[in-house]
Parts: sequence; C-alpha cells; structure tokens
Amino acid sequence: MLDPSSSEEEGDEILEVEHKEVAAPQSLGGARLSPGRAADGHGGTGLQPRGRGCGVGRPSSPSPSVGSDKEKEDLEKMQREEEEKKKRLQLYVFVMRCIAYPFNAKQPTDMARRQQKISKQHLQTVKERFQSFLHGETQIVADEAFINAVQSYYDVFLKSDRVSRMVQSGGCSASDSREVFKKHIEKRVRSLPEIDGLSKETVLSSWMAKFDTIYRGEEDPRKHQQRMTASAASELILSKDQLYEMFQQILGIKKFEHQLLYNACQLDNPDEQAAQIRRELDGRLQMADQIARHGGRFPRFASREMETMYIEELRSSVNLLMANLESMPVSKGGEFKLQKLKRGHNTSIMDMGQEDENTLSKSDVVLSFTLEVVIMEVQGLKSLAPNRIVYCTMEVEGGHKLQTDQAEASKPTWGTQGDFTTTQPLPAVKVKLFTESTGVLALEDKELGKVVLHPTPNSPKQSELHKMTVSKGCPDNDLKIKLAIRMDKPQNMKHCGYLWAIGKNVWKRWKKRFFVLVQVSQYTFAMCSYREKKAEPVELLQLDGYTVDYTDPQPGLDGGRTFFNAVKEGDTVIFASDDEQDRILWVQAMYRATGQSHKPVPPTQVQKLNSRGGTAPQLDAPISQFYADRAQKHGMDEFISANPCNFDHGSLFELVQRLTLDHRLNDSYSCLGWFSPGQVFVLDEYCARYGVRGCHRHLCYLSDLLERAENGAMIDPTLLHYSFAFCASHVHGNRPDGIGTVTVEEKERFEEIKERLRVLLENQITHFRYCFPFGRPEGALKATLSLLERVLMKDIVTPVPQEEVKAVIRKCLEQAALVNYQRLSEYAKLEGKKREMYEHPVFCLASQVMDLTILEKSQKNLEDQENVGRLVTPAKKLEDTIRLAELVIEVLQQNEEHHAEAFAWWSDLMVEHAETFLCLYSADMDAALEVQPPDSWDSFPLFQLLNDFLRVDFNLCNGKFHKHLQDLYAPLVVRYVDLMESSIAQSIHRGFERESWEPVNNGSGTSEDLFWKLDALQTFIKDLHWPEEEFGKHLETRLKLMSSDMIESCVKRTRAAFEAKLQKSSRATDFRVPQSICTMFNVMVDAKAQSAKLCAMDLGQERQYHSQIDNLIEETVKEMITLLVAKFVVILESVLAKLSRYDEGTLFSSFLSFTVKAASKYVDVPKPGMDVADGYVTFVRHSQDMLREKVNEEVYIERLFDQWYTSTMNLLGTWLTDRMDLQLHVYQLKILIRIVKKKYRDFRLQGVLDSTLNSKMYETVRNRLTLEEATASVREGGMQGISMKDSDEEDNDN
Repeated sequence: MLDPSSSEEEGDEILEVEHKEVAAPQSLGGARLSPGRAADGHGGTGLQPRGRGCGVGRPSSPSPSVGSDKEKEDLEKMQREEEEKKKRLQLYVFVMRCIAYPFNAKQPTDMARRQQKISKQHLQTVKERFQSFLHGETQIVADEAFINAVQSYYDVFLKSDRVSRMVQSGGCSASDSREVFKKHIEKRVRSLPEIDGLSKETVLSSWMAKFDTIYRGEEDPRKHQQRMTASAASELILSKDQLYEMFQQILGIKKFEHQLLYNACQLDNPDEQAAQIRRELDGRLQMADQIARHGGRFPRFASREMETMYIEELRSSVNLLMANLESMPVSKGGEFKLQKLKRGHNTSIMDMGQEDENTLSKSDVVLSFTLEVVIMEVQGLKSLAPNRIVYCTMEVEGGHKLQTDQAEASKPTWGTQGDFTTTQPLPAVKVKLFTESTGVLALEDKELGKVVLHPTPNSPKQSELHKMTVSKGCPDNDLKIKLAIRMDKPQNMKHCGYLWAIGKNVWKRWKKRFFVLVQVSQYTFAMCSYREKKAEPVELLQLDGYTVDYTDPQPGLDGGRTFFNAVKEGDTVIFASDDEQDRILWVQAMYRATGQSHKPVPPTQVQKLNSRGGTAPQLDAPISQFYADRAQKHGMDEFISANPCNFDHGSLFELVQRLTLDHRLNDSYSCLGWFSPGQVFVLDEYCARYGVRGCHRHLCYLSDLLERAENGAMIDPTLLHYSFAFCASHVHGNRPDGIGTVTVEEKERFEEIKERLRVLLENQITHFRYCFPFGRPEGALKATLSLLERVLMKDIVTPVPQEEVKAVIRKCLEQAALVNYQRLSEYAKLEGKKREMYEHPVFCLASQVMDLTILEKSQKNLEDQENVGRLVTPAKKLEDTIRLAELVIEVLQQNEEHHAEAFAWWSDLMVEHAETFLCLYSADMDAALEVQPPDSWDSFPLFQLLNDFLRVDFNLCNGKFHKHLQDLYAPLVVRYVDLMESSIAQSIHRGFERESWEPVNNGSGTSEDLFWKLDALQTFIKDLHWPEEEFGKHLETRLKLMSSDMIESCVKRTRAAFEAKLQKSSRATDFRVPQSICTMFNVMVDAKAQSAKLCAMDLGQERQYHSQIDNLIEETVKEMITLLVAKFVVILESVLAKLSRYDEGTLFSSFLSFTVKAASKYVDVPKPGMDVADGYVTFVRHSQDMLREKVNEEVYIERLFDQWYTSTMNLLGTWLTDRMDLQLHVYQLKILIRIVKKKYRDFRLQGVLDSTLNSKMYETVRNRLTLEEATASVREGGMQGISMKDSDEEDNDN
C-alpha cells in the first residue's frame, strides 16, 4: 500500500503516467437492482457510464460516412473491455473490504494439503533422469532386481500416454508418481527369496530411498525441503497483503489501482470498516422492508408461499450478520486475527431495525486511560545550596502518588517516568517539587512548588516547560519544570475534544464542553460530555437513528466558528468547533457511528473544488480526505462510494469465483478444483457479507467445475459430490437447517447441471483407464461411482434402485471395453509399424504411410488398410496377434491392480467388462488363426499365453472367452497329438532298422530320440494346462497310453535285435561281449526309467499302463539275461568238449600221454591244455568287465552274474558227474582246477553272494577235483604247482 509519509508529488507523477494507460471507470450511479434478480449482460452490476469527470475520454464515435464495420467492432470491443474493467474494479472493492474486516469466516486449517503439480517440462526432466540411471550414468548403486523394477516402471508408467494426459489435465503430482512406484515394487519385493538378516521392509525402504534420489536428480534436498516448507505455509494461511496480491492477480487489478482504493477506502481503519458494514446491513434491512411493504419484485419461486419466507430469510441473514458483528470485540485493532466468531444473543441487536431500542445509562459508558508522566528537569532553582537534595512527586488526582529519584539542587534532572491509569477523560495531574528538610525536628520535606495539568488524548506528547506555582517562603519565583504527559486513547473512544453544543433534550445551554465519542458496542455509540476529574459523563446522547451533517453558522449562538448538527425525528443537536479540520474529523467519526447512508460533504470543500476545478487537494483536510480526493482524481471515487445494495452480488460472485478457479487451476499445486484456504476464506466472507445465496454459489461452482472437467481438467469427484449434495438438499427442501426458499431459476439450473454431471460421470466411467490412470488420483474412481449413484436419485431421500445403477454402470463398462480395445489396437498397430520400420529400413516410407492411414478415420483410409492387410503374411499376422494378446493381458492386469478396488461393489460388472473386452479381441484372434496354414503349430504360444492368464483368474477361468479359446484349440491339440503319434511310430520303425547300437546318453540313438519326443510331447501338452478337466484327463490318458505303446514297441525291437546279435556272434572263448549288447541292456534300463515318468497315472485304476510296460520290460530283461547266459554256457561247453578228448580209455588219450612222456625226456614240452584254460578265464574276465562298465543297471548285472555262475557251475558238475566212473586225465584236472578256482575268485570279486558261490554243485565239483588231485599226486608224483588249495603263488599266476 502507499505509505502516507511518502512523497506525494512523486506519487502523483507515477499515478498520472500509469493512469494514461487505463481508461478511468465510469459512474456507478445506475439503477438499483432487486435482490435475487439475475443480471442481464453487463447490466447486472448496475454500472452506468459517467456523465463527466472521466479520467480519460473515450474515442469519439466515427461518423457514418467514414466509419466502417471494423471500427464499430473495435469501438464496441473497447466499450466492452471498459465495462469489464469497471466491473472488476468494483468487485475488487467489495473483495478488499471482505479481507480488511472479516467478521463471518476464517481461513480453514483442516483442509487436505495439496501436492506440487507435475508439468510437462518436469515430466520430461524426470524421464531423462530415469533414462540416465538405466544407462548407468548416475552414481546410484543398485542391484539387478531394482534396475528391472525401475525399467518396468519407466516403460509402463512414465512412457504411458495416459500419464501424459494426466499431466496435461493438471491432476498428476509427485506423490502420485511415488505411490505408483511403491505399489509397483511391493509385489516384486514380496516375491524375492528371503535373505537372512534382511527383511522385506528394509528392501522396500531402500528401494524407495533410491527412487527418491533418482526422481530428485541433482537438486539439493535441503533447498527442496525449504521450498516445499515455504509453499506449504502459503498454502495454509495467508496474510492480508498476500490475499490482496492474490486477488489483484485474479481480477487483473494494477498495483497503483490497489493503492488508490486501499487508501481511499481506509482499509487500515477498523472503525471505518465496521461503520461501512453497519451501513451495508442497514441498507439490506431497508431493502427487505421495502420489498415487504411495497411488494417489490420477488424472484420467481417454486411456490407462492415462499415470498413471505424470502423476506424472513433476508431479515434473519442480516440479523445473523449483525450478531456476528456485535460479537466482535470493540477494541479490535489493526491486527489480523481470524478467530472463531461467537454468535451474539443480544435481543436489542436482533431488533435493530425497530424503534424501541434500549437506551444507555451513564454507567454503561466506561473509559480507561493510560497516562505516562515523564519528569525531565527543573529550571530556575537558585535559592538552594548546590548540594541540597531535591526530588519531585507526581499523582493523578484520586490515585496513588509516585516519587522520582533524588538529585542535587545544582543539577535537578531526572528523566523518570510514572505510569497511571484513570477512568477520567479530563484528569488532573499534580507534580510537586520538594527539598529535604535539614532541621532536626522537621517531620516533612519542604515543598518548593507545584504544577497542576489537565491533559487530554489530543494533548501534545512531547515534553514542554510549565511554570510552577511557588510555595510560600520560596524565593525562586521563576520556577519551571520540563515534563511530558502522554495520554493514550482507548479503543472504544473514537474521538474527543472541546465543542460548543445545544440541544432540545440534552445540553440545553449553549456552552463549551469536553465531548467524547464512545463506542459501547458494535452497534451502539454515544456522544458524552465530561467535566474535569469526573469518570461518568455529565450528559450523553445515544447516536442510534441520528444523521450528522455540516451546517451553516447559526444566528444567535456566540462561540464556535464551524457548525455541524445531529438530527433525528423530533430532535436536533447543534455542535460547533473552533477549527475547520476539527469539524471534519468530528463529522467523519460521527458518520461512522450513526451508520447513515448519506455521506456528509463539507461545504467549504465543495466551494473550493468548484472554484479550483476539483484538482487541488486541501491542505487543511485530514489525510483520509486527501486520499479520497486522489481517488476521485483518478476516477475511483464511484467504486468507493457505490452502495453495495444496488448490485446483483450473485452475478458478481459468479465472476469472482470463476476467475478464482482459473487462477487456482493454473497455480503450481495439483488442486483438482479445490480452492486454497485463503480463497475459501474470502469467498465465504463475500457470500455472508453480501448475501449470496448458498445454492446459487454451489450451482455456479458446479457449472465452472463441469466446464473445466469437460475440457479435460482433472476435477476431484468428492468436491463435485459436496456441492451437488448441497444443491440437491436445497432444491428438494431437505436442508439440515430447515426448508428454505427455492427459486425457479435455481431449480431449472440444478436440473441442467444434474444432467451435465450425469453425462460427465458416465463418460469418465467409460474412459476410466484414461480419466483415472493407474488408479490416480487415489480414490477418485470410487468417488465417481458414488457420485453417479447420488446423481441418479430422483430426490434426496429415496435411494435409487440398485438395478438401475447397475444398468447404467454396465452400459458404461460395455462402452469402455470398446473404447479400450480400439485404443489398444491402434497402439499395437502403431507399435508394430514402427518396429517394422526399424527392422526393415526398405519399408521405412511405406511404414510411415501406413501409420498415417491407421490414425485417420475416413472411408478411403479404411479401404487402404484392408488392401495393406491382404499383403500381411500369416506369420506376421500371428505375431501381431500374440503381441496384441500381451497388451490385452496387461490391460486386464492393470484393471485388476488399479481399478478393481473402486469397482468392488460392482465386481460382476467388471467381469462382464473383461469378457466383453476379450470378446472384441477374439474377433481379431479368430481372423488371424483362420489364415494360418493347416497343420501349423505356431499358434500354440498364443493359447499358452492366454490360457496361463485366464486359468489363474477366478472370474475369467472357464468363462465365455476361455471356453471359446478351448473350443478353438481342442481340434488343433487332437490333430497335433495324432500327427505326433504317427511321426513317433515311423521314427521307431526307421530308427531300429538303421540302428547301429552305439551308446548315446542312456541308450541308443533311436531310444533317446523316442523318449525325448514322448517327453517333449507330454511336457508340451502339460504346459498347455488345459482348463477343462475332462478333456485334459483325456489328453493325459491318451499320451500315457501312446507312450506305453511306443515303449513296448521299442522293447520288443530291442529284444529281437539282442537275440539276433547273439546268434551271429562266436561260440568259442574268443567271444567278447560287444558294446551293442550293453547298449541294448541300457535301452531296457532307460525304458524302465522313462516308463515310470511317461506311463504312470495318478489314479489307482489306471496305473495298469505303467504296470503292463514294467512287466514287459522285466520279462524282456529276463529273456535277454537268459540268452546271454546261454551264450556263456555254450562257450564253456566248447571248452569242455576239448577236454573230453582226454577221457580215460580213449585212443587219443593214450597216444597223447605216451607222446608227451617220450618227448619230455629230450626237450621241455609245454603244459598241454593251459592255453584253453587261460583263454576261457580271459573271456570271463573281459565279459565281466565289459558288462560291469557299460551296463547302467547294477541289479541286472548282479542277476546276470548269478545266473552265469550258477549255470556254468551246473554245467561243470554235470560234466564231472558223467565221468564219475572215470579217472580224470591229469591235463583235464589241471584245466578244470584253473577254471573253477578263477571263476570262483572272479565272481566273488564281482559281488556274487557267498550263498550263490558256495552252492551244493560247487561243493560237489570242488570235492571231486580235490580227490582227483590227490590221486594224481600219488600216481604222477605231483601237479606241478596246480592245486585246489589257495596259495599266494597261485594268486600271482596268470
């Protein structure tokens, strides 16, 4: 504001320059508007062009001969702008008064704190920060899990076009971004494995701290916190100056205009503001009385009986304001306090408009003054010795006495201050000078002089010299004392001074008296006259109903130079002062006290203005008059002096509320349409002070909010709900405070807004993914559904049937499915074309053209898309369909994650919405599958993708789309299994025909291929997770049976190959077990292991497949062991056949023995038969090692060795039994001993059990060979070291 102490000349120059740029407002002396009547055009404000005195002349209208339409339009535009400017200036005056002296509202402190809004530029900055982190360009240390979470958040949230729309709508805050990330990572963290010493909550906190670091970037967190703290404080409570500045921006008021209006309206003067309120309330009461008496123009009401109720509403609202004003403390100063106001219960105040006011008594007028007496020094004290002690006393008559410090007579200075309180407007202050008595018998100090002063609140405050009355016996006749007396004016004393006065009932003699204008309460003032040293007034005049004005000098009254009077029906009181400026101050103070509508103008001021052209301010006028003159000079006086009762405040409030909402939506907070506390305070105060109807206020608010929401702004549905509920309760006559009047305009406008609101809500529910992306703002979608249910109600009491609400939401969600799928399809096509452009640069230009055709909606472009679609290959179409399926699943998952809670009451409708959404996708899916070539299995990943999502969703599993998917793929699965069965059978046939029986993993090449195919087929079918239990069981049974058949075929083919292999092999001791034999055994082993996995059924009655193939494998293995043992027996038989030639009594035996004996006399003849024994032992050991090394099943090896040992031992026993009557040849004996001993030892080393080794047959053979050995030793003289007895030498023998 303009400081009164500043240079006025310089201020005038600045204001003149600025004023040239702005057309001065015109007169407001328009027609008086009836309350409740809506404004038509610009006439609603009562603004009329001013006849003269306009600061800047309007441009002259062009003559018709040279004027053009454009000039007329420009002129009309200038006129409209000027009218709008004047309207805003007038509105700003009303707003300023609400801010300056609030007595109805306060700034709310319980409103939710709004978060900082994210702008487009901020969003781009955040994206760049997250990109830098993902590229490793920051110093933030993070593990792979956090990086993956940030990557997913960046792709899904930050890059989403829905977030961009949310930012554009002004509803996205940093808190939303943080909460989405927190919700995004919670599932990820919960799924991580447990780590000892590290809780999941610690991981969450660490991740959120890293997120905040990334989001904040390089900003200093301390500066960020300071900025947030300052902004949060301004968001909560605003000072007066901040409120003025805010509404200057809202209404487009310039600073110098604010300064002029502020000073001219005396906004820093609470008395003037209270008086202005009293005048306004009195005017509203008079208007109500006028309408009631003369039948003024009522608004059109819903019923005729409401006219009387309307008058009562006007009076009760004014009486309530009066009570509020009355409850304000009289001592209220300039301090801005927004305390809770108490309602008054003074019946005399409530009946302020009547004539029977209660009169005041003298005891009702109570004043309290504070006096400060400061004694500085005494001059003229010459008669005392310099070292004599002097001091002063001070007292207010009737009170206590104070004393200064002691001082020497040579330097009588003190500077001592005494504080007193008194109830006397004209107190007597006595100050005395004493010196200490030196006499021994003196009882009291000697008084040197005194002074008696009569200060008033208007007395000078600086120190002055006063001549003292000298006491008897004091030779110093020229004593003077320098002191200062400051008498503070109490808050309830509005003015004081000496006046001449005469009246009819009081002050009946023309006499000069000391008057005080006292404010007893907010509505009661009294003019009181006082005598010196009296606390109660001598006489008083209660100013209720009086009108003060300037008058000419009255003949016959001597005394006083300038006159004014206070007039009331039947009474006139004339006052006179000795000074013109004092008269102006008295009239201004009494004008505020009387609350009169007429503003007195001093006659001298009018004469001077007329004589000087109204340009020069008067030097003898008070400062308020000076500011009023300046305001008039700049064309502001009409706005200041305008009567608020002559304006349609409904239309004015609608304007200021709309402009305030625009300002609020454009600030840095994500307000969602909520006003700030300061704005709520000013609007509340305006409505209460100027009588804006509550329903009208909320209807305008709803209309403005709906207009912004329809244009894409984010508006909180809870805010809409509050205002709508208020209007609905008002219109339907169910207000909490009782039934009130309802105008036809309010009712019609409410129905219009109700329909607009219904359309908006249905549109938001239809586009819930885009209006409330990722469930933000939190709870907004749920509040929207609740508000829709409220809007559909026919009245305020009867709830709407649930089926009706359900039908509306069902229709919205059906449309939402179509909208979501169309946008998703367009996104998928654009994404596919862009990917194709990057992957195939040759088609870059074509892809761009196709992008354009996708985005346009004309019929020609649709035909172009069809032509392009014909060129798409089936594989590409399937790939696009799979990508679209991924997006469809992502959309459904996001709906469940972010929106399911809001639709919890309508969960069945969300299931229908999902089915409808999937049904739309099924059309594209069916089209893509139809063009796939026959017997192509590339589409199975699509089934797996969709089925894996659907089968775990309780609501969608085996739903309409899921069953359609099963019906579509069931024939494909059956066909696939048939072809795989045929293919596997053919591969078995061809494989075993060409089988080389080389070992491959656990078996042969053919068996490995067979088992891999069977396992892969079963795994594939199992991974399909077929949802229908019956068909899934059928598939499982068929695959188990097929596996059983295939393994059976494999076993039989292996058995045949095994037998053929043995038949082709040698029967002598040079036979070596081939690797192929071992491979065949391994095939059996592998077949048994695979059958347990491929052929086993869980149900007990169907385990027959597994048991049958197991039995077959066991029988086949037994047969193979038997065949191999038979082969080994044949080889032993060939050895024994050679030994049979040495049987006793044969010719060959006798000849061979004679020849050997004869030859041994001359040369060293080798031992005959040892080669045969060694060859057989070598064969046995080689076969054992081969089987032990190559065959994978230990049980089969043990079984084979048991049978091998038992069969060969039985063969030896039989051979010896056949020769029971014959004596063994020494060479037969040696070979058999070697074979039996080696066999026993080797099979024992191979793990054959002792019970098997030491069988009865072995004991028989061993006993026979021992007996034969003893016989041969006696007959031949020794066995040359070969014996059945164990020895170390023999162990070392080969």
